[in-house]
Amino acid sequence: MTRLNSSPVVEPQGGVRPAAMRFILITVLIDMISIGLIVPVLPTLVGTFTKDPTERALWYGVVAFAFSIANFFGSPILGALSDRYGRRPVLLLGFCGLALNFFATALATHLWVLIAVRLVGGAMQANAGVANAYVADITAPADRAKRFGLLGAMFGIGFIVGPVMGGFLGEINLQLPFYVAGTFALINLLYGYFVLPESLPKDKRRTVTLASANPIASLTKLSQLKGVGSLVAVIALSGLAQFTMYTTWVLYTTFKFGWGPKDNGWSLFAVGIAAAVVQGFLLPRLLKKFGAPRLATIGLVSSALGYLAWGLAPVGWVMYVVIAINLLGFCVTPAIQSIVSNAADATSQGQTMGAVASLSSLMAVLGPVLGAPLMGAVSHLPPSDWRVGAPFYFCAALQMASMLVAWRHFSKERRLRRAAELTSSSA
Repeated sequence: MTRLNSSPVVEPQGGVRPAAMRFILITVLIDMISIGLIVPVLPTLVGTFTKDPTERALWYGVVAFAFSIANFFGSPILGALSDRYGRRPVLLLGFCGLALNFFATALATHLWVLIAVRLVGGAMQANAGVANAYVADITAPADRAKRFGLLGAMFGIGFIVGPVMGGFLGEINLQLPFYVAGTFALINLLYGYFVLPESLPKDKRRTVTLASANPIASLTKLSQLKGVGSLVAVIALSGLAQFTMYTTWVLYTTFKFGWGPKDNGWSLFAVGIAAAVVQGFLLPRLLKKFGAPRLATIGLVSSALGYLAWGLAPVGWVMYVVIAINLLGFCVTPAIQSIVSNAADATSQGQTMGAVASLSSLMAVLGPVLGAPLMGAVSHLPPSDWRVGAPFYFCAALQMASMLVAWRHFSKERRLRRAAELTSSSA
């Protein structure tokens, strides 16, 4: 039987490793389907332990906070471990953690049990950061934005299939999506164990230090990478907007439009379709036309306007119109990730992408803390009141601030490059 660390290793050669890329894409797809399954039903499950919409919003924020704070501390540790022992064993650990998390969530009979389960699951789950490091291992720097786009497309397709399945299954039984999600995570564990090759050669691995496993130190080192700098603030602000939206989407649409699990599943299906189309097909053309820095800036503007429009939506179908219009917003993450990944060397991709994942997890901590109370604060208003969109107005403000930081950063980088070129030519 194949041992955990003894699988074949694929090495990057000009980014041409289609078989290895297919392996990780399938892994991420199954992973996101399992996660997407629970999105339409988790707020409803939390609601079974609460008395009214305000209390449900509060405790749903606590449940989301528990997963995210554990993931904040766990992501840099697991990212550093993947730099030492390889990507494959850490991915397998994440799949195992997800499976246990889903089954235990389905069996939870008290709110404190649900919170404890999400804490353990968040600590063990670092698949996103390690998957990004895997792609960086097998891809030449010039092709990473496109490859990250394909990875994002798998996230999108997972959110096409997962939430719709979760919505239908949740109508049958509220716990059923969690059992199915746990089964998918077990399938991924078996697939990864027997099929997924290792991407990090032994000669490019490095020892784990306290600094590399410390989330604060990892974020500090991330900000010190040449060419990254204030992009850390862009990742943070944009991530906070995204996770605030994730926290409040189902709460908002349920309160304002009276949507149930099935309706919310279809709305997330639309988000997944848009993400898959943009990141899987349009992104290479957009990168060629605009370049990663400019595309990220335009995408941030598009996202800000999209959040504002969602908050002002008078009827449910407008949410779908905004999803269709805000296509460039789905380009931000792969564009920024490619810039950050290219700034790191081959031996620290796990730590770097783990730090990015940790930063995202920190924003996922703050998202529920800010978003759920914002939704709770306006839940006493009539659904037609424009103030009900407060969480989305907050997201729009964050995204505009993120755009301004990105614009200043990229402008400064252009000036530095021009100065360096002039100095080189005069010498």
